[in-house]
Amino acid sequence: MEEAGEVQHAAPPLPSPSRSSPHSQGSEAGERYSRKVFVGGLPPDIDEDEITASFRRFGPLVVDWPHKAESKSYFPPKGYAFLLFQDESSVQQLIDACIQDEDKLYLCVSSPTIKDKPVQIRPWRLSDADFVLDASMPLDPRKTVFVGGVPRPLKAIELAMIMDRLYGGVCYAGIDTDPELKYPKGAGRVAFSNQQSYIAAISARFVQLQHGDIDKRVEVKPYVLDDQMCDECQGQRCGGKFAPFFCANVTCLQYYCEHCWATIHSRPGREFHKPLVKEGADRPRTLPFRWC
Repeated sequence: MEEAGEVQHAAPPLPSPSRSSPHSQGSEAGERYSRKVFVGGLPPDIDEDEITASFRRFGPLVVDWPHKAESKSYFPPKGYAFLLFQDESSVQQLIDACIQDEDKLYLCVSSPTIKDKPVQIRPWRLSDADFVLDASMPLDPRKTVFVGGVPRPLKAIELAMIMDRLYGGVCYAGIDTDPELKYPKGAGRVAFSNQQSYIAAISARFVQLQHGDIDKRVEVKPYVLDDQMCDECQGQRCGGKFAPFFCANVTCLQYYCEHCWATIHSRPGREFHKPLVKEGADRPRTLPFRWC
């Protein structure tokens, strides 16, 4: 069961693969889990107050689900919700109280008409957000792809293995998480050790992520940086400003200032290339760019 998409924001900087603990943001105070927990398979007649009452014994929490504020509904419309705990220790207590069946966790919850229904509890382990496949390789942002629409249960190690099986040369994979709750946002990054694998991945544009219950087609784009100089003029024609455009066409794969983009892309065969830009706080998007 996969929750609906949420707003995706800017990917964090690529970490160094040489660190002993690649995902250090949860290491303080012994934190191991996101304070946001997915709960699925809820009874259809359970409301927000009843969900809160069912989990309050683990600590203070807020119950949320996608578009909750706009819908003004008291019932999670798709049978799942998120538990936002005040303290990370509450998540650990919740996990300890769960029943484990294979690799899934369950807790019994009651509603006005259903007694002791097992619902799935899906915590997010902070260490699952990064995976280094080859620590000997430096991470090159120019051989890194952005993967949009990543199913939230997918771990970095699983993303790395899928992409390595398809294209080879994967040295790192990361799952983008929100800075406050450290919960997956539905996007990831994969760094390759060689140009051939990188080009194969971005040329495919889409990839089928298959793992366990997950089977989803996701989009693959070059990872766009906002602090690169123009590869043509090295800032000489744009006053030393960072290049706003990246051409994802495999014949280019370069950053350009506006002047150099216009010059290079007036050449035959390149007029229809579209630049990618890094949105202020979002994923790379294609810019409808046309020169008169």
